[in-house]
Amino acid sequence: MKILILGGTKEAAELAARLIDEGHDVTTSLAGRTREPKPVEGKVRIGGFGGATGLSEFLIDNQIAKLIDATHPFAKQISVNARKAATRANVELQVKTRAPWQMQPGDRWIEVGSLEEARDTIPANARVLLALGSQYTDLFKTRDDVFFLVRRVDPPENKLPLPNHSLVIGTPSRDWREEAEILRSNNISHIVCRNSGGTGAYAKIEAARELNLPVIMIMRTSQLLA
Repeated sequence: MKILILGGTKEAAELAARLIDEGHDVTTSLAGRTREPKPVEGKVRIGGFGGATGLSEFLIDNQIAKLIDATHPFAKQISVNARKAATRANVELQVKTRAPWQMQPGDRWIEVGSLEEARDTIPANARVLLALGSQYTDLFKTRDDVFFLVRRVDPPENKLPLPNHSLVIGTPSRDWREEAEILRSNNISHIVCRNSGGTGAYAKIEAARELNLPVIMIMRTSQLLA
């Protein structure tokens, strides 16, 4: 079967490898935000499709039999496009969304429903680990009373708009002790992040629990409606 995976997550890469082992012809699509993405088995396509119309044309032109949406849980637009494109192209769609994190004893979550609410919830003079994608940094530039520690996989091409910040280059550690050391050495008082789920970025949540730090957690829409 010819399968297109909308990927960019650890789970998508694992799924691609499993499907290839089963004998399928698999292409994984990556958005291209990371300069040197981790290797993915099978064919890889980098870049956008041009909305739902472009994606449906790709499905038809390449005789794709199944479309799998295994994107980040907060990648709302591509998921909307995937549903529309699959319908237009009459292609089977599967959605593989990883489960959200659940609050554990000792967690100090401040649950919010949007990036704007997260920004406005940060107390004055806080020192924040801003654990969000690069496309969301601009929203926090009005908080000139806050210090932001910003983590990026790649060095930014342009200076960040945040008036008071420092950069950490690299992927999150899977060891909560290493994450805790980053928080301690930078005197971090709060974490701002989204409830992405999975294991790749969970160590910072464990570190916050151990250090008794509050986490301003941007929840998924489905959680807010539950």
